[in-house]
Amino acid sequence: GEQLGITEIYADLLPTDKVRIVRELQQIADIAMVGDGINDAPALAAAKVGVAMGRVGSDAALEIADMVLMTDNLTKLVAAVNLSRKAQSVIQQNVVFALGFIGILVIGNFLGAIGLPLAVLGHEGSTVLVTLSGLRLLRSSHAV
Repeated sequence: GEQLGITEIYADLLPTDKVRIVRELQQIADIAMVGDGINDAPALAAAKVGVAMGRVGSDAALEIADMVLMTDNLTKLVAAVNLSRKAQSVIQQNVVFALGFIGILVIGNFLGAIGLPLAVLGHEGSTVLVTLSGLRLLRSSHAV
């Protein structure tokens, strides 16, 4: 919890208490629930993101969870959250770059500064750059 900046952690609860707490907290913010047993399945379903522990997780927990950690190592959850944050950042950068570049190409084409063949070539080149930019995530994904 500390590594993710989580201030409130609930543990050793009955299944009904888990669901009640998840639903109460869900009114305030998006909630992630981490569990491994059949008694965790209802709370995993009620949470915004349900995370099941794969190695010892029950079939019910694994089936209902949004994300399954293939090991019982919670540090993998930290790595997965960090990777998803990095992915969100890369996606935003790529969208801004692509839209900006396309905007320049369209304006340049309408003003006659860029011919259509060169604009198409520029567009395809920007697609390659966006793809290469997305591949940066591969460096970070080996930790998950």
